[in-house]
Amino acid sequence: MAFDFDALLDRRGTWAMKWDAAARFYGVDDVIPLWVADIDIPAPPVVVDALRKRVEHPIYGYPMLPPSYWDPVVRWLEERQNWAVRSDWLAACPGVVPALNLCVQAFSQPGDTIVIQTPVYHPFYFAVENNGRRLIRNPLRFEGGRWMMDLDDLARRIDGRTRMLVLCSPHNPVGRVWSRDELAAVGEIALANDAIVVSDEIHCELLLNGSHHVPFASLSPELEQNSIVCMAPSKTFNLAGLATSFIVVSNPRMRAAIQRRISGAVGSVTPFGYTALEASFREGDDWLTQVLHYIEGNVTYVRLFVQDHMPRVKVMPIEGTYLMWLDFRALGMDIHRLSSFLREKARVGLDEGYVFGPGGEGFARMNIACPRSTVQEGLTRIAAALQTLEQR
Repeated sequence: MAFDFDALLDRRGTWAMKWDAAARFYGVDDVIPLWVADIDIPAPPVVVDALRKRVEHPIYGYPMLPPSYWDPVVRWLEERQNWAVRSDWLAACPGVVPALNLCVQAFSQPGDTIVIQTPVYHPFYFAVENNGRRLIRNPLRFEGGRWMMDLDDLARRIDGRTRMLVLCSPHNPVGRVWSRDELAAVGEIALANDAIVVSDEIHCELLLNGSHHVPFASLSPELEQNSIVCMAPSKTFNLAGLATSFIVVSNPRMRAAIQRRISGAVGSVTPFGYTALEASFREGDDWLTQVLHYIEGNVTYVRLFVQDHMPRVKVMPIEGTYLMWLDFRALGMDIHRLSSFLREKARVGLDEGYVFGPGGEGFARMNIACPRSTVQEGLTRIAAALQTLEQR
């Protein structure tokens, strides 16, 4: 079955954060929002059909997970990620961000240090600092045309006070899909310092142009016992509003600790969440293959458009996610001027790079998981605003 990803669907009035909050957040009425990381493409029809069937039963009381709930997850991870997990390693959680916070609470104490690799998805900072832990930054390096981990710096920064490293894999916002060797080196450093690794792998299915994702816990038996992997079908199948995340943790002591936190703080998934998860993992393969091909086409479109119409802007390489990292530093604007330029002059809503922390200044993150005409309109607006700026 061929899917139509070019169709424009108006999300305004559905209380979509990406669209209905854009005017308030950016202060511009006709802004094109290419910021919040969800997809402006309909979820797979198999998911919509399954949800419609569930909605037709008119009672939506307290749910329990059906016995079949983890079967498609186990199958999916084995077939798509070459990772054999057991169903008793899995625990449901409404979102990856809540899971990160609960892991910080369960496996560290106030005052302990936790390492993140910056620039990175900004809730990583909140998970550490809002829980009273000390943040240690291990900045990424741009070297040889791609973003790299600075492993020497990581080894220097981790010490006996470090309880955890929070990994973003694939990385948001720089779009790297980390290699097995890079991940193994991180694992060796963590093991040598008795620090656990919590790996946010929510984008692990969004692999572009032949990239290959390696689940962190699949690297070795030792790292399997010293890590927690956070996953979800939410980015992959556009289910972010349905609370469908889960964690994978084989270590029984760690699993019991995090399950206590989950049950005491966030409760269960919703009946619509578990319905959507089962449907997407059972029957979503074809849709995902096609949507990834479409996103790859959007990546190519962005590269060529920027090259032809905005040569002072650089498009950073992307291996995974649907979030392109654009370098505006050659324009010579500070973070406030760049923000004002994008919002008020171009009328395009991008995530300004500084929100991802040190190293993000002068960049902006662009969500291209939308119809190509939306990408075209957003880029056309930026190019026109740049032309007006340069003519002054």
